[in-house]
Amino acid sequence: MLRLTPILLALAYGIVMYRISIWRTHKELDAKSTELADPRLKSLTDRLAASLDLARIPVFIYEIDPVNGLAAPDGRIFITRGFYRKYQSGEVSAEELASVIAHELGHVALGHAKRRMIDFSGQNALRTALMMVLGRYIPFVGAWIANMLTTLLAARLSRGDEYEADEYAAALLTKSGIGVEPQKSLFLKLEALTQERAGMAPAWLMSHPKTEERIAALDRLQGKWAGR
Repeated sequence: MLRLTPILLALAYGIVMYRISIWRTHKELDAKSTELADPRLKSLTDRLAASLDLARIPVFIYEIDPVNGLAAPDGRIFITRGFYRKYQSGEVSAEELASVIAHELGHVALGHAKRRMIDFSGQNALRTALMMVLGRYIPFVGAWIANMLTTLLAARLSRGDEYEADEYAAALLTKSGIGVEPQKSLFLKLEALTQERAGMAPAWLMSHPKTEERIAALDRLQGKWAGR
């Protein structure tokens, strides 16, 4: 039992830290966001809502510059001010921004926030266990290897969530009559919009799949739906 104590403590620590992170996130979002009021976007989110048998889908503007969309742990959907400016300037269409909202709805509907809490806590416990085992046989380097392995696991799980949210969004966009093409076209713009560069990190360390892989997954999905 004593040997398991550090692992159990790491598991508990992961749960506590995740809860603190959620609290801080909610506090930040409450202080720096307002509900989006854009007639064109509302007409599209109303179509998404109708497809889900919902009265409406509130979307909030998070007042930060980086281009991003996010689903809060409480289920609220946010678009950053930086992303909304890209839409206002014509760099992103209303349909493309609606595809982001559909993607974030996917994270909510599929319970990814709750899954992240379990994953985060489990990864923390796994890291501790690996450090105990590897540290015994490979001093100093063992801790680095343990961190690398848990980072790889976290990245793979995150990419899995992104593919699932993409698929959910594709189905919702198709059902609402918006279609999947805006989703694909936005993927092609994302690197430039977020000022990221391909090749900055190995694919197996990235939290999001590569653009071409996400588009290819959507193509396969459409082919499946078409019976091809």
